[in-house]
Amino acid sequence: MRHAQHLRRLRYMPGLYDGDEHLDRPEQIEIETAALHPQLRPQGSISFPNVAKFRLSARGLAEKIARFDPAKVAYKVNDSARIVIIGGGVIGLGIAYHLAELGVSDVVLLERHQLTSGTSWHAAGIVGPLRASLNLTRLAQYATELFPRLEELTGQASGYRRTGGLWLARRPERMNELKRIAHMGDVCGLTVGIVDQAGVAERVRGIVADGVEGALWVEEDGQANPVDICAAYAKRARAAGIRILEGVSCSGIVTRNGRVAGVRLASGVNIDCEIVVNCAGAWARDVGALADVPVPLQAVEHMYVVTEPITGLQDPFPILRDLDEGIYIKGDSGKLVLGGFEPNAKIFDVRGPAGDRPFLELPEDWEQFEPFMSAGLKLLPALSDTGIRHFMNGPESFTPDTRPLMGESPYLRGFYVAAGFNSTGMMSSAGAGKAMAEWIVDGEPGLDLWALDIARFDRSAAARSFVGARMEESVADLFRMHWPYKQATAGRDVRRSAFHRTFAEAGAVFGAPTGWERPLWFGGEETRGYSVGTQKWWGAAKAEAERMAQGVGLFELSPFTKIDVGGRDAAKLMQRLCTADVDRSEGRAVYTQMLNARGGIEADVTVARVGADAFRVISGAATRQKDLAWISRHAEDLGLNVSVFDATSAEAVLGIMGPRSRDLLQGLTDADLSDAAFPFSTSQRIDIGTANVRAIRVSFVGELGFELYVPVEHAESVFATIISAGSGYGLALCGHYALDGCRLEKGYRHWGHDIGPKDTPLEAGLSFAVSWKKSDFIGREALLRQKAEGVQRRLMHFAVEGANPLLLHDEPIYRNGKLAGLTTSGGLGARTGLSLCLGYVASDPGEPKTQLFQSDYEIAVAGTRYKMRTLDKPPYDPTGMRMRGHAEETL
Repeated sequence: MRHAQHLRRLRYMPGLYDGDEHLDRPEQIEIETAALHPQLRPQGSISFPNVAKFRLSARGLAEKIARFDPAKVAYKVNDSARIVIIGGGVIGLGIAYHLAELGVSDVVLLERHQLTSGTSWHAAGIVGPLRASLNLTRLAQYATELFPRLEELTGQASGYRRTGGLWLARRPERMNELKRIAHMGDVCGLTVGIVDQAGVAERVRGIVADGVEGALWVEEDGQANPVDICAAYAKRARAAGIRILEGVSCSGIVTRNGRVAGVRLASGVNIDCEIVVNCAGAWARDVGALADVPVPLQAVEHMYVVTEPITGLQDPFPILRDLDEGIYIKGDSGKLVLGGFEPNAKIFDVRGPAGDRPFLELPEDWEQFEPFMSAGLKLLPALSDTGIRHFMNGPESFTPDTRPLMGESPYLRGFYVAAGFNSTGMMSSAGAGKAMAEWIVDGEPGLDLWALDIARFDRSAAARSFVGARMEESVADLFRMHWPYKQATAGRDVRRSAFHRTFAEAGAVFGAPTGWERPLWFGGEETRGYSVGTQKWWGAAKAEAERMAQGVGLFELSPFTKIDVGGRDAAKLMQRLCTADVDRSEGRAVYTQMLNARGGIEADVTVARVGADAFRVISGAATRQKDLAWISRHAEDLGLNVSVFDATSAEAVLGIMGPRSRDLLQGLTDADLSDAAFPFSTSQRIDIGTANVRAIRVSFVGELGFELYVPVEHAESVFATIISAGSGYGLALCGHYALDGCRLEKGYRHWGHDIGPKDTPLEAGLSFAVSWKKSDFIGREALLRQKAEGVQRRLMHFAVEGANPLLLHDEPIYRNGKLAGLTTSGGLGARTGLSLCLGYVASDPGEPKTQLFQSDYEIAVAGTRYKMRTLDKPPYDPTGMRMRGHAEETL
């Protein structure tokens, strides 16, 4: 009996057997160490390094237990693994599961408490596959494929069931948004439909549909049990040999030469590894700080209530999202769950006393929750006759832009992040787990996930003051109206250029689409306000572009990424990275792409040779950290004698564009700016006033123009000099929206929209930027194969006929009545007044472009189809004479 009592203690004391003895006595028992994962561990528990079996007599085991002193036990863990995952929630376990599916088992998953004890255990469990863009929908949609199969694959039920769901709209603008999203459902093979008020009442018994304009019905909406999902992931991972260690905390990240080298445990033991995956959820920012890696997210208090059982509750009960009220409602075994996403969410400090507790529940806050309760009672009056069984308040992490953080940090090689899932972690765990496993094993995910890539943020975005300020609206943004061109209002003015004050005094309306404050357009209050149709700023942007086309336009371009590459092997590195031949004479500027091994476009840049062993690489603002890491890491991998320096913050940039731009600048410099002395696509240092600046003759708007790169300390004086002289040349201050409208008129590609890592130059119509004579640039072999086989889709340029619908991105394109692709970007041409877009269209391998142009095309926008015409040449200055002085190459 005494032995039996001791044996019962075993489940709370794993790891007592130290592997140094093998006893073969009467009353032997066989124990598999992999099974010793208790539901509740005491502090100081021990985890086993390997799955092993040992035999021990009951008496011998009891004696070991009796002698057990946690303070004296030597902790034993494996001292090495290829991959260490930090965090035993649904995201970390989902990645472990998918690594196992890819045959990768040299993995350790660390959980400081118990599996699911962070935020996963209190997830609401909603599974919604539909999103506003193609790749995000595909990522979410995978859950509806995997969850129903988990029991078959692992023997562990997932609790998944399909219920259907309604996205309610209470205003016409919201209906427009839902109609746009419905197109994405059709494209991805989901069963979706727009229903009216009567259709809403038909699908949900007892709902009060007064004030509801209509709804989007999604047949594939459903729910699952987050704890069961985690158990299934863990079971498969363990069976594959992945070690899951509970009760083990990470206290540091070991780095060596800019790479992950290991993880330091709170016990003092190190696990050497090549890769760390930070899946610590609400605690991920602090885990990132251990490695000096910024992880921009903030934990907030997230609340929902669970009712008492409701007699006769509809089963299944559809998922309800009352978007304009900010609430969701779902069924739960005869009960209802009601929650919401509020403005001014309550910040939760994970470093506080409560932040270290497992299965943490925060105090009820009925005052904070009252608006959601009132909205729920209005929508479903039966709730007023039902008691509340449980008020759940737990931490959830949200990001500044309400999109998850995924991928390898640009600040530390081998440090991956999968966190900040904005209260959609369980649903996202399938797609995110698969994508992250692919990212780790193959070097990239199967989908283009730039929208989620952690490299989109820099260090300032992870500052506590910034993420805290963004929570004023970030949480509510999940359900708030997603207006086209919407700009955040909280957490602004993080980064300003040297020209900001002067632009503000000139009436600029600012936005911060990439973290930099920049003028979007110039105009009064009447130009402000959001719309799903005609934009109030269209007139202002059109006037700016027209004044530029007649005289001179001045653009703020300071956010451009500016990277200096120098050293003995600089030319060798740039030739290896770039598709074009950039080993040109000093002063030449070359437009080129940088590719991955599969021929996908990783960067879209201008490279100016500024010295015998020096190059300036210029790209967009959004890709600053990504491009810097791409160049630096390849230099390191190739072992080249190269220095790579980020000069972005050292120089302000002005774009001086328009037919009189040369005349204006010529009066301010002694340099000869003529075509002969300063031809298109060249770079020189010139004087403007008292400052020496770098001028590059290029243009993203299709006009004669120069980009001026000015040392920050001279920026204001140069700006004042140009403005003072500009009045005699019709100088107009132009905003970012005018620039984008002009680039659409020229069909110029925008990385992250029209081109990306899954698009090749051949598909994107950029083969003119490929030097086939070069034999060693990355991606060349993949391009040669594609060239031989023929592309299966092409990026095409379109104009809507006879109408100006608001074009954004991901609108379906129909060729001869059949779905053929999606738009990648769109908008109003600032000088032509045309609604223009770019989009990939499927084609047969080897199909000539002429055949594509002979087809009939339509575009679907918010439930309406419009005819489009293909544009073989840009609709503005098709020969390129205005910009180059001679005809440009066709894109």
